[in-house]
Amino acid sequence: MLNQYSPEHLAYIQRIKRRQHIIRATQILLLVGLFALWEVAARLGWINAFIFSHPSKIWNAALRLASQGELWKHLGWTVGETAIGFTAGTFLGIVIAILLWWSDFFSRVLDPYIVVLESIPKVALGPIFVVWLGTTVTAVIAMAIAVSVIVTIMMMHTGFKEVDPNKIKLARTFGATKFQILTKVIIPASVPTMIGALKVNVGLSLVGIIVGEFLASKAGLGYLIIYGGQVFNMSLVMASILLLAVVSIILYFLVAKLEERIVRGRDY
Repeated sequence: MLNQYSPEHLAYIQRIKRRQHIIRATQILLLVGLFALWEVAARLGWINAFIFSHPSKIWNAALRLASQGELWKHLGWTVGETAIGFTAGTFLGIVIAILLWWSDFFSRVLDPYIVVLESIPKVALGPIFVVWLGTTVTAVIAMAIAVSVIVTIMMMHTGFKEVDPNKIKLARTFGATKFQILTKVIIPASVPTMIGALKVNVGLSLVGIIVGEFLASKAGLGYLIIYGGQVFNMSLVMASILLLAVVSIILYFLVAKLEERIVRGRDY
């Protein structure tokens, strides 16, 4: 296959790959350098090791949690709750956006209410969910749904309205029903917006879950952060935050892979 390309094109491909490798290596070196500087600064007293901890103590705290069987328990709770909240919030938001597109009357009626709901800080809803649903996993998941669903509604509804009207007119000219226009024109044209909503909701759902765990949970990374802060165990707090960063990266990577598969399928 490569023989079909000219030497100049092959050289260009090699330069692109070399640049990607250099960028990746620089990213890794930067991360390693930051952790090394953090460790040295704590050991030499440049920063307060009790307040900021340092990577070796954080690593030992994570290993201690793993040896006690607590790490996978708390990690599993956070990942499971995030997956449920992310899926439910995204699905519910898309369904409501479709209903708003379907009925222009209800879209106009509900538009100001959606804007108001979007402007309300979702953290303020946490105590309400705790009172309504109790200190249960249901309250935590409800918090994640509340954070993500309104954003999904607004993004998807805007995406539906921005579909080329000429395509809709053409479909109507050929006698397409409203349902056919939705499934054959609106939704396929809004796939990039849908992918964008998924990417946004990964982070928002995780934020909602952590806030919910702060308020109502007895397990999860958010619970560990609160507990570690209360007993002044900053190594536990930092370990939980770093694990949270790893979870968010993995979830975003999975969404990016889904995007690649969808784009590849659309190209074919």
